[in-house]
Amino acid sequence: MRCAGASGDLRRIPERSPSVTVTPVPRPERCLAVAILIVALAPSAPVEAQSLDGPASAEVLGLGEVLELARRHNPQLRALRAAAEAATYRELEASTLPDPTFQIGVMNFGLPDFNTDMPMSMAPSVQLMQLVPFPGKLGLRGEIADFRGQMASATAEEAWWEVRGAASALFYDLYALDRRIEVMRETLSLLQDFQQVAKAMYSAGSGRQADVLRADVEVARLDGDIRQMAAMRAGKASRLNAVVDRPAATDVPSPALGALPTRLPDPTVLEAWARENRPVLVRARLGIEQAQSRSELADKQIWPDFTIGLSYGQRDRGSGAERMASAMLGFNLPIHAGRRQYVMRDEAAAMRRLAHAELQGREADVNASIGVLLAELGRARSLTELYRDEVIPTARVTVESAFSSYRVGGVDFMTLVDAQMTVNRYQGDLYALLGDYGRAIAALESTVGRILPRTGPVLREER
Repeated sequence: MRCAGASGDLRRIPERSPSVTVTPVPRPERCLAVAILIVALAPSAPVEAQSLDGPASAEVLGLGEVLELARRHNPQLRALRAAAEAATYRELEASTLPDPTFQIGVMNFGLPDFNTDMPMSMAPSVQLMQLVPFPGKLGLRGEIADFRGQMASATAEEAWWEVRGAASALFYDLYALDRRIEVMRETLSLLQDFQQVAKAMYSAGSGRQADVLRADVEVARLDGDIRQMAAMRAGKASRLNAVVDRPAATDVPSPALGALPTRLPDPTVLEAWARENRPVLVRARLGIEQAQSRSELADKQIWPDFTIGLSYGQRDRGSGAERMASAMLGFNLPIHAGRRQYVMRDEAAAMRRLAHAELQGREADVNASIGVLLAELGRARSLTELYRDEVIPTARVTVESAFSSYRVGGVDFMTLVDAQMTVNRYQGDLYALLGDYGRAIAALESTVGRILPRTGPVLREER
């Protein structure tokens, strides 16, 4: 390799390695810098996925695997599913007659001798009583309990979408952090190369001490940033492990970005999907139906419940046992209807209005969330396309132009390195945008309560 303006052949620069040794030679310092820079700025092999801040790992983590672990093992989901299962048994209990009352004893024994030879004495005396609610009450109570069970199931399903959204957000956060750490490590390697070049040129008398000091500061600063990002990564990994009920220290491989849809349904379609599938809206509609059943039950409370009874007794007056039976029918008297039954009607009417208002509020929140998420998706998608198609290509052209100018002495070495660092920073921003887009897709799916179709154009990672 020769450099214009230099006398003699330059030494061959060894291939880039973690420790590059630069030996100053008389006068061709600029050619030496160019040679090292060619190696430093040459396209490098893809960096393998990193697990936490440890050694590189070939393992990758898919979103489907995370969601399946969360569905099976998340403690909150297991608890709510158990609660929903328990609630399903209440309908049978609520629609069953109360247990009858059985009594056995002695009637009309004499005092103080407790004898049973009096004319009205009966030994033994047996009585069976059964409370029978007014027709329709048991059925309505069963309906109310059934709605309670369905609402518990909807609550458990809503919790699943919340857990799914949280797990997906952590997954995409880890993805963005891992990719940014990779870019930062590449940038750090570039700075370390510049640091060696600056020191070599300074020791040869052609460099500036300010470049050496700046390189030292930038290397230390970026190394600190990488450590901070690695700590954030470890925290996100611990939180993801908690979602899937694994020990916090369990190793989490680097996430792999799947295909993300870019052709989204219209807002009206998404709102219709949400009304049909979103568990929180299903639960609100069940709440209205339950409130209606409560109102009908409150209307029937003014009607009395019945008590049916049978009794049997026998006595012995010396001529043989005499057996007697009795039948009874009773009912409660609503003498405090103004303070009990009518108040129950008013309460049921208020609860019915509350249920309707709650549904309207939930629907408004869901529709607003759909609008916000569509705007976020539009932002992330347009910026991703802008970075891929314009910002990063333009920044790379800037690096090539700066490199050409540097070779003829038009710009200094730091300008060239700054241009390459800018490309790396834009690449990290692109990964962050991809993570934002994936997180918004997961949030939109949780909002409408169904998976978005992956037909049509999709957004993928291009490395």
